[in-house]
Amino acid sequence: MLKDHSNPVWSLGADLIAPLLYQGGALLAQGGLRTAEQKLAQQIRALEQENARVREELATFESMLSSEARSANALSIYRFKVEPDVLPGEYRYRLLLLTPTTRQGRDFNGRLELLVNLTEGGQSAIMSFPEPGDAGAAAFRLSFKYFRRVEGTFRVSPKAKVERVQVRVYEMGSNQPRATNSVSL
Repeated sequence: MLKDHSNPVWSLGADLIAPLLYQGGALLAQGGLRTAEQKLAQQIRALEQENARVREELATFESMLSSEARSANALSIYRFKVEPDVLPGEYRYRLLLLTPTTRQGRDFNGRLELLVNLTEGGQSAIMSFPEPGDAGAAAFRLSFKYFRRVEGTFRVSPKAKVERVQVRVYEMGSNQPRATNSVSL
């Protein structure tokens, strides 16, 4: 097999496929050809999804590094996504924060806040995360130099319908957000 060492995605793929072939041989030795095919097909699908995610992240990083936003004076929010999670009423959020080059290597210290617009029983409401006095508030604190990937979950009533989520990023000591972004569900 030819390996293109200059392409990190190909190198990652080759490194992941070798154990699959070994596992496939082990399954065949156990006598289950159909089972081996099914397991390998599942693993291949999982690897294809992971490969697509890695390619998407690579494209994002390339665009961030070449973008004018990096040279601007503002903190930037990239790839803000909110999706329903496994449990009813639980949502997973993801985002990427990027500091401007004008910070000259200084750490960004601050916090993240989520404002969730929802309806339940015909009534509109806004929930804020972290909630005052929330024991999990430490997960919303931020400290980084150049960029930071942030992932987490929040819960609302299983009967509520989340319509929109806004993320706000505050620098330590400030009541004005340095960056905001919204997503509609």
